[in-house]
Amino acid sequence: MFKWRNQAAAAALAITTAFGPTAAKSQEIEVVFAIPALTLTFTAHFVAEDAGFFQKEGLKVTTRNLVGVASPNAVLAGSADFTMGTGPVFLRAAAQGQRFLAIANLVDRPMVEFVLRKDVAERLGITDKMPVVERAKRLKGTTIAIQGVGSIIHAWERYVVARGGLDVEQDVRIAPMDPPAMYPALQNKAIDGYATSMPFTTQAVVKGDAIMLASSVFDAPELVPFAYALVYTRPEVCQQKREMCARMGRAYAAAAKMIQEKPAEVFEILKKRFSRMDPDLLAAAWKVAQQAHAKDIRVTVPQLENSQKVSLVAKLLDPKDALKSYDGLYTDEFLK
Repeated sequence: MFKWRNQAAAAALAITTAFGPTAAKSQEIEVVFAIPALTLTFTAHFVAEDAGFFQKEGLKVTTRNLVGVASPNAVLAGSADFTMGTGPVFLRAAAQGQRFLAIANLVDRPMVEFVLRKDVAERLGITDKMPVVERAKRLKGTTIAIQGVGSIIHAWERYVVARGGLDVEQDVRIAPMDPPAMYPALQNKAIDGYATSMPFTTQAVVKGDAIMLASSVFDAPELVPFAYALVYTRPEVCQQKREMCARMGRAYAAAAKMIQEKPAEVFEILKKRFSRMDPDLLAAAWKVAQQAHAKDIRVTVPQLENSQKVSLVAKLLDPKDALKSYDGLYTDEFLK
């Protein structure tokens, strides 16, 4: 699909600069990127687009919002080149023989939260001073909205329920829905609570309609480090289109640096992306989310091990199918 001009001068320059930044690109490369949800998890992608890092690298990126596991499925089918997703989904695919290649991890701790309607919490005797395990024990019979069956959101809901000693299949009902619909459903008492990423969880808590039942950012130290925002593709893509992967790696490295060094400027980008959300509420969510973004965006084995642990505890992965090795599933080649 993509062609590059092999000019002698460009080839000579490539020998000395390898994957380093270049002032000019011989040809724009088109990339289709699938995103499973429009939440703060994908801040690095928004920054790479809106701060011009993709453009600087000569990339024409088309972003498609494909909910939950539809995004990795699009990459698998070849209708998208890359996606950004979590380690549990990535590894469960590998366990089923659908192996991808991760080139970066933008968020190195889980960034999903579980909120419960305030009146339900009062009825169940749940307070924010209780340990998370004790709160989880009291969830039996509740209905919780999640974003995508099999997603990290679903896994976190089940992880919390399992920590409370409940049956993840029988004791708590789930209601799949898109994140923007969750808060209205909670207000209308159609659901008892919901799990998703910021800023939608922050919204319910700040508005006073819910309590924070379990935040993976603060309530799951056992899961740090974590592969929460892996950038990945099919292995053959980076074999056949190495320059595209190199440019993607550089763009995300620049975005990650901006998130660490210029969070106020990143927040201005997010305000435009979430223009319908109260700025103060978004600021509260960003304060938490920024802490979860990685300073070092290389993929590591401990991140993958903790990611697989979530799937096992949540009973979304049979122990007999668990991966014993992560060889061939990740590389830092395009971040050098």
